[in-house]
Amino acid sequence: MSHFDRAAFIAGLPKAELHLHLEGSLEPELMFELAQRNQIDIPFKSVEEVRAAYRFSNLQDFLDIYYQGAGVLITEQDFYDLTMAYLTKVAADACRHVEVFFDPQTHTDRGIDIGIVISGISRALADGQAHLGISSKLILCFLRHLDEEAAFATLTAAEPYLDKIFGVGLDSSEVGHPPSKFARVFEAARAKGLHLFAHAGEEGPPAYVWEALDLLKIDRIDHGNRALEDDALVARIAQDGLTLTVCPLSNLSLCVVKDLKAHPLRTMLEKGLKATINSDDPAYFGGYLNTNWLAIAEALDLKKDELVTLAQNSFSGSYLTAAEKQAHARAITDWAARF
Repeated sequence: MSHFDRAAFIAGLPKAELHLHLEGSLEPELMFELAQRNQIDIPFKSVEEVRAAYRFSNLQDFLDIYYQGAGVLITEQDFYDLTMAYLTKVAADACRHVEVFFDPQTHTDRGIDIGIVISGISRALADGQAHLGISSKLILCFLRHLDEEAAFATLTAAEPYLDKIFGVGLDSSEVGHPPSKFARVFEAARAKGLHLFAHAGEEGPPAYVWEALDLLKIDRIDHGNRALEDDALVARIAQDGLTLTVCPLSNLSLCVVKDLKAHPLRTMLEKGLKATINSDDPAYFGGYLNTNWLAIAEALDLKKDELVTLAQNSFSGSYLTAAEKQAHARAITDWAARF
């Protein structure tokens, strides 16, 4: 394997990102800049202090600081700057397509109009396509620690902007908030023509993944690690050809896995599951797309053909057109041929 330069291969390998929370790409530098611009007091004196706070032991620790950080996002320009900063970083990682999440309730609960949020993000996504060549889809997530009524209110508020929204997702604290809690709002979203996604099996049990499939009728599973505990569930996911949007450094940061060498990604591939590599909340979890790719590839000693499969999965698991997927698949094959 000595002749194979894994880092160089990953660096230029065309790829898509299917699991990214825009609010989770808020870097300490931008948080500081926006706090000053909007004259907001934040409980940190320096970028270093913010970085120190970006260390957690579990999902809830992370969410506490995540919601606090989002408080600096006020204007349409703030949401534009947040999104454009992410797209610029991911473009440098040879990423060609993104399907990104945002959490409107994090902002509307602070009195920010949902239209401001969606307009800022959408404008950046359009510029990302025009200037960086990155295509995109936008997914509105419901916060699962809030109630069903709040999710319905969010869906109603988003109604005037559905031309800019591709689908709905389900994120935030998983344990104690099963997918079944949101079955009716997902049914309403489906009736509006939206695609359906949900975080399941990150910290929650396999039963939550079953619920996401059977009750929410989701199109793709975000995380899905704990699905591997249930052989019947693994068979079901493989049979349905569902994509898993796996987030290695997030799993490590939140102690979903203790060590990347013990990460289930290769097992997923061996069991015929369509796994992909994503960064989740990169400002908080130590790295963007290629950092995740390189870390997991080194930890699991992933071979060239496995990396090619993961890249192909990222596009085949996306909602690009068949022609677009074929073009990206060819670009992957062409890149691989150079090594």
